Amino acid sequence: MRADDVSRETGNQSGADLKPVIGVRRLKEPMVAPLKTRIFTIANQKGGVGKTTTAVNLAAALSMGGLKVLVIDLDPQGNASTAFGIDRVNTAGIYDVLINDLPMANAAVKVAGFPHLEAIAANSDLAGAEIQLVPAVAREFRLQAALQTFLLAKQNAGQRFDYVFIDCPPSLGLLTINALAAADEVLVPIQCEYYSLEGLSLLLETLGEVQKRLNPKISLTTIVLTMFDSRTRLANDVADNVKKHFPNELINIPIPRAVRVSEAPSYGQTVMTYDASSPGAIAYMSVAREIANRGGAPINIKNESA
Repeated sequence: MRADDVSRETGNQSGADLKPVIGVRRLKEPMVAPLKTRIFTIANQKGGVGKTTTAVNLAAALSMGGLKVLVIDLDPQGNASTAFGIDRVNTAGIYDVLINDLPMANAAVKVAGFPHLEAIAANSDLAGAEIQLVPAVAREFRLQAALQTFLLAKQNAGQRFDYVFIDCPPSLGLLTINALAAADEVLVPIQCEYYSLEGLSLLLETLGEVQKRLNPKISLTTIVLTMFDSRTRLANDVADNVKKHFPNELINIPIPRAVRVSEAPSYGQTVMTYDASSPGAIAYMSVAREIANRGGAPINIKNESA
């Protein structure tokens, strides 16, 4: 796959209130493909830290770099689906996969404007999945089983995914446990405030239990600082604190607090298509390239800006 395979999005949304796509940034240098599919769970118990924003924009950036990416929207709010312009009402989604045993291949849809990007949507029914999963057999492994079957079929067909991102709800319930059981790596977005650090502590406790009882291969490999405002002492203190305790996991490219990043989902887009030259888009592109450069290599490498 090459970066120039990525076509320019032409604005698939209808309605006078939707803003046309400003442009898709074509990458002259393709991103490095991993040796095998990397499966990330994007989680943080605290809400509003940028989990969904990070999931959709990293997925879009990696896809623009020529890599094949799948996003699973596991949050009942369905914001990742909205950012991709997916009709959540009339589209089969992850609820049907988890509860009704729908094959994942029947739920995956192409994301408009990105030939190498697919997504599995969430809808309002997913809010009841936590309760419905309680009496289910192997309830913690429903997502893992469906995902592995789907990935194997794709690989056998010569269409291997390079990356899978699972966007979790802001809780540590059964949906998030399913995501942790299905993934190899955890990516934690941390808003630059102290409450986010508390959320990280709770997530690490849960991750430890998952490692012992459900998925020994999963580990925290990536931390991304979001909504960073370099003008405030608090943001810099939080960044220094994270760097001190997680020097290898932290990607030292903070995502700035930017209006364009917040605006993009209201037009059914990621910031990568809404305004590819904005500071937020450039930062996410740099983070995506850093993640790609790390590939499957050990994490004890020196962090560098992309």
